[in-house]
Amino acid sequence: MRIAKVVGNVVSTIKEQTHYGKKFLIVEYMDEYGKPQGARQIAFDAVDAGIGDLVLVNVDGGAAKMLLNDENVISNVTVCGVLDHYTFDGGVFDQKESK
Repeated sequence: MRIAKVVGNVVSTIKEQTHYGKKFLIVEYMDEYGKPQGARQIAFDAVDAGIGDLVLVNVDGGAAKMLLNDENVISNVTVCGVLDHYTFDGGVFDQKESK
C-alpha cells in the first residue's frame, strides 16, 4: 500500500464490462514527508474519495477484487481508504499539509 493524493477524475464512456459503474481517479503518490513522488496513476475508487483527498492506495490486484466486491474486476491500483493524518519521524502529516 502507498499514500497518495487525489489530483483528478477520469471520465470514460466506453469501458470493459467489469468496469461499468466504477469511478476512476488520478492519484499522485507521496513520499513519507508528503511531497509528490513518481508518475501519476489511474486508480479505481472503492471509498468515494475526491480531489484533494489524501488516500491509501492498494497496489495488489487480488485485493481489488475483495475491496470492490467483484471477482471479475481487473485492477492493480485501488483507492482503499481516505486518510485524516499519518505520523512519520516524529511529524504529523494531514490533508492540509498535502495541498
